[in-house]
Amino acid sequence: MTSATSALFDRALIEEATKKSGLVWVEGPGAPARPLWHVWHEDAMCLVGDGPGEQPLPGLADGVSAEVTVRSKDKGGRLVSWAAKVVELPPGSEEWDAAVAVLKGKRLNAPDGEAMTERWARECRVLRLEPTGATAPLPDGSLAGPPLQTPVTTRRPLPAGLPRLLAGRRGSKKRR
Repeated sequence: MTSATSALFDRALIEEATKKSGLVWVEGPGAPARPLWHVWHEDAMCLVGDGPGEQPLPGLADGVSAEVTVRSKDKGGRLVSWAAKVVELPPGSEEWDAAVAVLKGKRLNAPDGEAMTERWARECRVLRLEPTGATAPLPDGSLAGPPLQTPVTTRRPLPAGLPRLLAGRRGSKKRR
């Protein structure tokens, strides 16, 4: 396969895999890889975040490089990892408006409904991750790591009455 054919194949793989995956892992400089929701728009991946109620985007700033790992939607395994250049879109620009129109349609459970685009302009960042064309080889082994620390995952003991409550439900069905 020639280098031109290989480059076209890589570009098509990046685009199709990223379009079909609802969740990607993005690693910025000095920050661990994070799962992020996104949309594919005009040959790049677009993200919104870093505001109240939105996903965090640590390490991603205008002009830096990032690595995007795309997983299979059905099996969850790694399909491709690709290098990206991060571009922050200024609110109100033509590019920002086009990206936000697509992002708005994919944002689930927004607390403010139709007013979310104004909130994004005031409090969030919209980023465009443009593929540089470089794909990373698939790793030989697992790259699994421990979960990131977060205050929202707490383990508490089960309430004392819960096992009896669940056992009572199973036995209360009428037999025929």
